Amino acid sequence: MSPERLKRITIDEGKCGGRPCIRGMRIRVTDILELLGAGASFDEILKDYPYLEREDILAAIEYAAHQTDHAVLRSA
Repeated sequence: MSPERLKRITIDEGKCGGRPCIRGMRIRVTDILELLGAGASFDEILKDYPYLEREDILAAIEYAAHQTDHAVLRSA
């Protein structure tokens, strides 16, 4: 995990309903992940969203990985 990279992820109650965003902009981490999941390449995303940087995409992936890294408890 890169703490420096994760600084690109911001959470502001007044933006996007308090969801994690990229560098205070109104593009959510989930927006980036959905684009990647739909098959968009880094280059396509950067072309469509010229204000984003490659590190922003990597930060979104790393943030998501960190958020899902927990034990799942199942009840019997």
